[in-house]
Amino acid sequence: MLFDPMYLIFVGPAMLLALWASFRTKQAFKKYSQVRTMRGLTGAQAAELLLETAGIDDVKVVPTGGVLSDHYNPVTKTLALSEPVFASNSVAAVGVACHEAGHAIQHAQHYAPLWARSALVPTANIGSKLGYWVMIAGLFLQSPNTILVGAALFALLLVFQIVTLPVEFDASNRAKALAFENGLVTAQEREGMASVLNAAALTYVAAAISTLMTLLYFLSRARR
Repeated sequence: MLFDPMYLIFVGPAMLLALWASFRTKQAFKKYSQVRTMRGLTGAQAAELLLETAGIDDVKVVPTGGVLSDHYNPVTKTLALSEPVFASNSVAAVGVACHEAGHAIQHAQHYAPLWARSALVPTANIGSKLGYWVMIAGLFLQSPNTILVGAALFALLLVFQIVTLPVEFDASNRAKALAFENGLVTAQEREGMASVLNAAALTYVAAAISTLMTLLYFLSRARR
């Protein structure tokens, strides 16, 4: 399969898009990590302020290891910020922190796509871990039915990724609006936030496209 030109035709462009999106995100984060906000709040302080403004008092903002490993856990109600974000007062840090706070606000306001994404996590894990390898097995066994079973499993991951898109875009839109409305950033600093968050959002789009094109490739092989 690795030497099948059709595989490169299907998946190659999506892989390039994913690499470009990742590069763009890292470059934007690096650039605006060097720009300090006039307000001077750290990422942790910015997130806490947005949560307080939204009337949320049961979410803990905690540090976590890694780079760009920031996330909100709706089960434990913890907003984990990576070290370059938690204690930094840069435009990039405030943007990422406010984005994660946006997820906590979504949770508190019962934002439907967020709840749907949480419900799909178990099936997405099954699809990502088993689906691809079942499709590979189908190719080696020359069994179209096995490929189709794997494709059905792999499609669970695609559904999860599609549902994730409005969740991520909405959290970014909330972050950009609320950070400015609450005086965390100036209008110019909000543009920097937008550069970081828009680049990060593109990585989710690229991931969904990559999964879709991989799925279409295997379906085309099943038909052959």
